[in-house]
Amino acid sequence: MMNRWRTAKSFSLQVRKMRSRIFTNAKCPDRGTGRSLVAFFLAAMLAAGPLSSAFGQTPAQNPPSNPAPPDSPAPQNATIAPVASLGVGKHDFSTGPRVFPEIWKAYRPIQIENPVITNSARLDQLIHDGKLELSLQDAVELALENSMDIVVERYAPWMADTSILKAKSGGAGQSTSGALLGSSTANLPFLSFDPNISGTILLNDEQTPVNNPLISGTGTGLTTLSHLETHQAEYNGQFTQGFETGTSLFINWDNTRSSSTSSANFLNPYVQSSLSIGFSQPLLSGFGLSVNRRNILIAKNNRKIADWAFAQQAITTITNTITDYWELVYARANVKIEEQAVTVSGKLYSDNKKQLDAGTMSPLDVVTAESELATDRQNLIVAQTVKLQDEQILKNVISKDPLASNIVGIEIITTDEPKRVAEIENPSFEDSMKEAFAKRPELQQQVYNLKNADIDMQATRNALLPALTVSGEYSSVGLAGNASITGTPTYLSSGVPIVDGNGMPILVNGEPVFEPISVPTVTGASQQGFTTAQNQIFHNRFPSYVGQLTLNLPLRNRSAQADSARAILNQREEQATIQQLKNAAILDVRNTYIALTQGRAQVEAASKARELEQIAFDDEQKKYKLGASTVYNVILMQRDLITAQGTELRALANLEEAKANYERALGRTLEVNHVTVADAKSGAVERETLIPGTLHGKVVGTEDLFKDGGTR
Repeated sequence: MMNRWRTAKSFSLQVRKMRSRIFTNAKCPDRGTGRSLVAFFLAAMLAAGPLSSAFGQTPAQNPPSNPAPPDSPAPQNATIAPVASLGVGKHDFSTGPRVFPEIWKAYRPIQIENPVITNSARLDQLIHDGKLELSLQDAVELALENSMDIVVERYAPWMADTSILKAKSGGAGQSTSGALLGSSTANLPFLSFDPNISGTILLNDEQTPVNNPLISGTGTGLTTLSHLETHQAEYNGQFTQGFETGTSLFINWDNTRSSSTSSANFLNPYVQSSLSIGFSQPLLSGFGLSVNRRNILIAKNNRKIADWAFAQQAITTITNTITDYWELVYARANVKIEEQAVTVSGKLYSDNKKQLDAGTMSPLDVVTAESELATDRQNLIVAQTVKLQDEQILKNVISKDPLASNIVGIEIITTDEPKRVAEIENPSFEDSMKEAFAKRPELQQQVYNLKNADIDMQATRNALLPALTVSGEYSSVGLAGNASITGTPTYLSSGVPIVDGNGMPILVNGEPVFEPISVPTVTGASQQGFTTAQNQIFHNRFPSYVGQLTLNLPLRNRSAQADSARAILNQREEQATIQQLKNAAILDVRNTYIALTQGRAQVEAASKARELEQIAFDDEQKKYKLGASTVYNVILMQRDLITAQGTELRALANLEEAKANYERALGRTLEVNHVTVADAKSGAVERETLIPGTLHGKVVGTEDLFKDGGTR
């Protein structure tokens, strides 16, 4: 921008010097009839030339059907709703898929479509006769639809959703754009808030060598090494879940079926089942809803931070688009200004050559005119280069693929003109700061970062406490299997004689008496199994009750102390950062307000200068018609008028850019441009979204910048 101002200033000085030299030559009495005819011809051409052609505009085609809503002052405590804008609400990954009745969805990845990196269809709709006719409204909407910065930043809120989903399961979320904490740093146990069912099936078949047959139940009197065969099957299930109160719950259901060749077991085969229900509840460290929901709260705050970060990107995109648009408007007009300057310089050089040939002008004047023509041609090349650069910059903003065949070589025709913007400043600087503090995205992000720091500080403070845990368990056991049914026993002689006190056998009728043994008589078998064991469990036949209180008391606790100190330091840093951002906001609002005020003053000064140049040019034409001036003076006054017109347009473009920056500094860019209402499914801005002060693609209430040869 400064280079352009220097070029304009240099051009003006050169013109004034040339004008002085020519005016001095014009005082010479040597003027021929041919010179007068040439002068009259040039003056007539310049007077008839449409000066306003440098700023001509092409009417917009396919205007929107809805008029723009009237401007209204922004509420002081208004908030931006970035979630509803620009398609962020298209997805919500914070809940996950519904698993009932289709429970298999929990084991499949969430379907996410590929990013769309092709230009929106509206871009083609604005191309007519090989040219892209673009209003400021169209540029803003195309930028919001096609800016890759918007496309990339839109993923941040969705990623923040996944952190909420993970935190709801009891895990730790991840940081997102603008967030300083992804999860709490407190050294507290993570509880799984998702219910979990696990199961185990075990089959075991063993043959064990027996060294003591009597104990093993394989019989007595064996003379060879024997073995014990065992067949075992286990079917175990477990349910576990943690709760936001810090409570852990478990339910175990274990079932074992076993059979063996041992005769020592009463039941063979047998089924043993058990049902256990237990819980664990911390009473000091890890106690409380806020402590156990810490990562959920942080993840939800991070989602809001991501929303505001996305709003910041949208504000930046809109502001840059507005600036790029007005830069292109000025660059296009500046090319026409430089073309006018080349035309005037060319006519001056041609006239000087003719006068040199006629002997009425010195060769030095011809060389000076030729030098001026070369300088103007150089300035034209620079202006054309700047126009091409600004055009490419705007193409990159309004398209996803600037190399697409439909726009790669196309020329952008801007259809809006800069204007004197209406008063948009707040009544006082204090009101401006209140609005900025309530709306600037970086301040809102920092508010939620401070909330996260507070949550982490409270969690680390809780982690300093000793671990005191109360737990309890209830279990019930059932046992059933196959057993023999016995009848009246049969008594047989054991072969062992009954002896007296001296150890001598007692004789009856001369025969020793032997000890009898009872041999059971098996009359049948009792078969019981899984059903009987479960019946015993639920009838509480073999219950067990356990209660436990556990205290873990770290004596120095340095790790928890370090975590707590760091969390407090982080919280204090976030408090200081808020004030730092407020101070930066104050400076930004003040600077943009000053720039806006100065921009209005520059427009007034430039407009007045252009009006005076117009008056001077008109007077010079009148003098020439009366024979009191020369064609050289008319040409130089024409140059001054062209330069003044360019200066005025530069000032108007600067004023439009200053307005956009002031709105950005206050954080009102989104609401001013009405981009908070969008199609959540497509992510495209609706056609009702208009730039305030426009109607059907044209500026409302703005007259053509230059009429009747440059007068307003």
